[in-house]
Amino acid sequence: MTTAPVSTKVEAPPRFSWALAPAFGVSLSAFLLFGIQHEPSGYVVLAVSVILGFVVDRDLGKSLLLIGFGIGMIGTISLAADISYGHMVLMGSILLIAVVVPYVVDRFVFKRYLVRFPVKTGRRWTTGERLWVVSVVGLAWLIMPFYFITSGTYLNWPAVSEPSELIRLFLAVNAVGLWDELFFICTAFALLRHHFVMWQANILQAIIFVSFLWELGYQAWGPFLTTIFALVQGYLFNRTRSLLYVVSVHLIFDCVLWGILVNAHNPGWLPIFLY
Repeated sequence: MTTAPVSTKVEAPPRFSWALAPAFGVSLSAFLLFGIQHEPSGYVVLAVSVILGFVVDRDLGKSLLLIGFGIGMIGTISLAADISYGHMVLMGSILLIAVVVPYVVDRFVFKRYLVRFPVKTGRRWTTGERLWVVSVVGLAWLIMPFYFITSGTYLNWPAVSEPSELIRLFLAVNAVGLWDELFFICTAFALLRHHFVMWQANILQAIIFVSFLWELGYQAWGPFLTTIFALVQGYLFNRTRSLLYVVSVHLIFDCVLWGILVNAHNPGWLPIFLY
């Protein structure tokens, strides 16, 4: 008598299910906490959504708990662009906890290995992916100065001119950009993708991503741009499975952002932008 082979095929998530309701609630809580900055409603919606997640499906509840933990931690601090040493240490510590705890719990407590930070994937970037990285330089140079200067959004970042300030601003902008990919893409999107089809998971993570960026300073008509950016980053990660790739794209934008802020606050410095 032979034993039938065990199937290794992973069942695809259903296109629509009740699981979307609590997942959307978690994303909505980010909008309440970071977008309109109403903490009472934000934390209530977050808690109820995580509980409902466990009611609908225990595995979903685990994922929403991890995402919710990160959102909840971020909600305890101001995301204002403050580059004082004290605020940088505080914000850096909270953001680090928001990434490390979900990773550790998912891997060592839940033993699911869904949260990963893949750098060496063994996969070479395609010609199209390499061209996109190059084209991002031009897109950032063309679009971002117009947005930040004409909307006055650059004023949400501190005016810097001293060498130590310039260095701290550069480090802060790029460190947050790296963290964005670690949490919103490698953590939130990866966990949501486990339960939902790609476009649903991408929209859910984008709501959280864009809400965070709003409080960080990307205001006025910035959400139009940041929504596109968040969706593209989710798509790229889903395609490449590479943290290195999405971080490369993100940090190109952030380096351009730093140059724009320096130029905007110090007319005549870095006069390389059109607006």
